[in-house]
Amino acid sequence: MNTRKIVLSILGVLLIILGVYFAGVIINNKKSFAPKAEKVVKTVFAEVVKNGTVPIQIPANGNLTAKQRVELYSEVQGVFRKGAKLFKEGQRFNTGETIIRIDASEYMASVQSAKSNLYNQLTSIMPDLRLDYPELFPKWQAYLTGFDMAKTTPSFPEMTTEREKFFISGRGILTSYYNVKNLEQRLGKYRISAPFNGVLTEALVTEGTLVRSGQKLGEFINTDVYELEVAISKTFSDLLKVGEPVELTNLEKTKTYTGKVARINGSVDQASQTIKAFIDVADENLREGMYLEANLDAKDENDAIEIDRSLLLENDKIFVVRDTVLDLIDVKPVYFTNKKVVLKDVPDGTVIMSKPLIGAYTGMTVKIFEDKTANTK
Repeated sequence: MNTRKIVLSILGVLLIILGVYFAGVIINNKKSFAPKAEKVVKTVFAEVVKNGTVPIQIPANGNLTAKQRVELYSEVQGVFRKGAKLFKEGQRFNTGETIIRIDASEYMASVQSAKSNLYNQLTSIMPDLRLDYPELFPKWQAYLTGFDMAKTTPSFPEMTTEREKFFISGRGILTSYYNVKNLEQRLGKYRISAPFNGVLTEALVTEGTLVRSGQKLGEFINTDVYELEVAISKTFSDLLKVGEPVELTNLEKTKTYTGKVARINGSVDQASQTIKAFIDVADENLREGMYLEANLDAKDENDAIEIDRSLLLENDKIFVVRDTVLDLIDVKPVYFTNKKVVLKDVPDGTVIMSKPLIGAYTGMTVKIFEDKTANTK
């Protein structure tokens, strides 16, 4: 029994020794294999430079406003009476039509009283004119004949001599005349008429309300012509001219309108270093407050190219392809937009990248993408 245990112990030790030995052999004979790095050649989109004339357009935007606008204020006090058309937003009025009519019956009585007093004064001097100045009598008699209490007081006949002036003025007739004209002038303020064809965009009162002097009643605009105020960089202030056509588009780029530069401000905004330009545009589909984008033709840049702004590096360099190797060249930017840049000093025939390449660097090996798509019949 003891002999069996001894034999088993010896065999266990031998197995352990053999296991350690073979493990060491395997470790010593193991070889490390490093994967062979494959050289990756990236494909780039490229184009051959051909300098030409690049039209520089200045993008601008803004909201339309009516070129003709009238804020309606009351200069007199009274009750707002109903007219032929409702005083409501969106209501159209033609030139000369009554927009607002304020009750003037009480004031009209005062005007008529003053006119009656003037007429009586003129009538009282007619006997004296017949006797003392018979040559003046027919002229003033004709004036009295044409004097109508229901109409505006006619202008006095021309007084040609000093005696006539002294005679009329000395009896207080001139004072009464100008008092009547003043009252009639104020009487006209009880009616506000449309100065042009347009639409009411704001109505702050309704029929039957008491209107007070100085109260704002609403706003009236001309819908025939609108203007767009845009801010232009001072760099192009000398390139814009009044009367130049401008292409305008809506925000969705679905409609195009044609306007023209109407005015250019003479001063530069100190904060933004821009100049305001005003563009006139007329279209029946336009409305005040609409947002429009404008492209103003500033000038044509000769011997230049236009590329995506993302291709410009450090503001004065671009990638070119020289025999399948990327390289950087210096360029001269002359105009920037949000997406494009106009460059000069790029030689004709130079192969430049036309789309950005992530991780591009000088000396990188590339191949140019070739479109092998063929047209099939």
